[in-house]
Amino acid sequence: MNTPQKRRVSLAKAKLKSHTVFRMNILFFSIFLLFSVLILRLGYLQIVKGEDFTRALARTEEVPVNTSVPRGRIFDSEGRVQVDNNPVNAITYTAMQTTKREEMMRVAEKLASLIEKDPKKVTLRDKQDFYISLHTEEATAKVTEEERLEIANKDIQEKEKQREIDALIRERITDEELASLTDQQLEVLAIYREMTSGYALSPQIIKNEGVTDEEFARVSERLTDPDLKGVNTITDWKRVKTSDLTILGNTTTPEQGLPADKIDYYLARDYSRNDRVGISFLEEEYEEVLQGQKSIVKNVTDGRGRVVETVTVDEGEPGKDVVLTIDSEIQNAMEDIVEKKLLELKAGPNSQLVKDAYLVMMDPRTGEIISLVGKQLDRDENGKRIVRDYSFGTITAAYPTGSVVKGATVLAGYSNDAIAMGQTMIDEPMLLPGGLMKASLFNRTIGNRVAVNDQTALERSSNVYMFKIALAISGNAYERYRGFSVTQDDWDTMRNSFAEFGLGVRTGIDLPNEGKGVTGRFLRTEPGTFLDFAIGQYDTYTPLQLLQYVSTIANDGYRMQPHVVKEIRQPSSDGKTLGAVETVVEPKILNRINNSQAEIDRVKQGMRQVYTGSNGTARKYFNDLKYTAAGKTGTAEINYYDDKESPFYTKASVNTTHVGFAPFENPEVAYAVVIPYITTDPRHVPPASNEIARAALDKYYELKNKEVNESPSVIKSPATDTAVEEGEEN
Repeated sequence: MNTPQKRRVSLAKAKLKSHTVFRMNILFFSIFLLFSVLILRLGYLQIVKGEDFTRALARTEEVPVNTSVPRGRIFDSEGRVQVDNNPVNAITYTAMQTTKREEMMRVAEKLASLIEKDPKKVTLRDKQDFYISLHTEEATAKVTEEERLEIANKDIQEKEKQREIDALIRERITDEELASLTDQQLEVLAIYREMTSGYALSPQIIKNEGVTDEEFARVSERLTDPDLKGVNTITDWKRVKTSDLTILGNTTTPEQGLPADKIDYYLARDYSRNDRVGISFLEEEYEEVLQGQKSIVKNVTDGRGRVVETVTVDEGEPGKDVVLTIDSEIQNAMEDIVEKKLLELKAGPNSQLVKDAYLVMMDPRTGEIISLVGKQLDRDENGKRIVRDYSFGTITAAYPTGSVVKGATVLAGYSNDAIAMGQTMIDEPMLLPGGLMKASLFNRTIGNRVAVNDQTALERSSNVYMFKIALAISGNAYERYRGFSVTQDDWDTMRNSFAEFGLGVRTGIDLPNEGKGVTGRFLRTEPGTFLDFAIGQYDTYTPLQLLQYVSTIANDGYRMQPHVVKEIRQPSSDGKTLGAVETVVEPKILNRINNSQAEIDRVKQGMRQVYTGSNGTARKYFNDLKYTAAGKTGTAEINYYDDKESPFYTKASVNTTHVGFAPFENPEVAYAVVIPYITTDPRHVPPASNEIARAALDKYYELKNKEVNESPSVIKSPATDTAVEEGEEN
């Protein structure tokens, strides 16, 4: 029987149970909502943001490491190695992000007991800091409390205050105290210095020169030693040349690392500070090709930033090989010719100023450089005369070049309607105001008149014919003792015409720091210098500019961009067999001169007569050719300025030049010779430029014919020329 009390208890229990169920439902629903939010959040992070986090993680873990990827080799046109890499043993150290100075010092001390390290690169600052680390209390006491308080009261940043204190300490370390450092301590310091020269996780080369087999073995067998943590032994490489040709360029060493003036440029391109890079000429110009691709490793770290695993992501690849247009056999032969003649000149009379000579050769059809020879006299440490390679002077050194530019003057006369093809003018000594006389070498007698046309003017090297062209371009005509005026527009007309041939402008060769010559020594515009410009005795030009100029004439007016690199190839597997061709450097036309083919042919024939005409200035040296050729000789009377003796000291001297091309009918080689300051006696000018040109051309064909005999598929058959009478040089 249910009493009211029992019913109340029953109702209370039912109500309590109902509330409990309700509360449990709310709790479970809340848990469900929380898990739903968590799952949604995890899904968002994993699906939506996952790729972003993966990229961020990769950025922090994937570190480019210098693993001594071999630099690309440089070969000559026939596959002979000119620059190679020699393998060398090396010992490296890689600091972790958490490595402390004390740990590195212990490693350096241990390493010093296993290898020998020359301390010659240790600086005074290195020694001072090392002394402070060894005698901290004694060094700290060198700055008094009063001095510290004075520095502390300065209105500068805390870092600057500490720098001032450190500077005072270093200043007060005596020479005697530094001398107390033992040889063993200095060796430890030298090693420690290399260990701290780079970044964490980036291997630093401790020693890669003169590492003996014993040293390499001692370190290798102890790599698991905790006292050598971070040390490794590797095979590094050293850049070596088989040629003295300076245009091959140079690279930095790991100790030098990136050049200070380009450090930001290279760091922005993922280089490390201790990377080797090209710093001159070909090594610099083709740095991106030769450098190669460093390997990429992923350093996996724990929560404390310690590397627990290193995984190679990309093995990297060696630099690509560069194949030159230059045949080293031809180059060496041309160097011998120039060096021999330069020494002969120096041993002769009036040769106190002569010190260098140049010979450059190019295929006028393609712009491929065949030879770049520059030789310069010097003295070694014992005072003995030696001849150094100065091939970079062919693109940087510029001189007044004389009559070799007269082909450009005649063509400028045609294009500016100053003369017509075949036009005859009188060569006669020109008498100008002030008692100035300007004449040709072959006609210096006042009143003597010789009729010459455009071709015979080139054959005989008539200065007066060129003067009258310049006068006509400026709207003037010659009259005895009568002055004339020229404007800046007249100068621009002449210089722009010359620039079409590459004279006075950069040739575009694939080498850095090319010069373009000087536009008039004092930038004067007097009428007399305008006439001098027409015969190559005012502005200056480099040997390469002369080569491009004569090549333009030989190539029917097309100016080709010269280049010393022929191909870029995949890395050679053995340094002997060339890899697959990746890029071929194609011929590039820079411009065509503003002349008709008939006008160009007319000038080419005039240059042919320089070699074959009865009055040809080079006929004496080219009268027995077994092939056809054409060219132009030149001399420039100049003053040599010597600031060492006096700012006003000058000495009369002469530059000699020679340009040409062969075979005449279908030119395959153009050449230019320059010998500055060849003599101090303008009355007796040695014919060395003509002799070098002849010897170089003979040697070129001798070696090409040798190539024909060895390779029957190659056909070279220059035409035969007939000798004529002797003529006068100019």
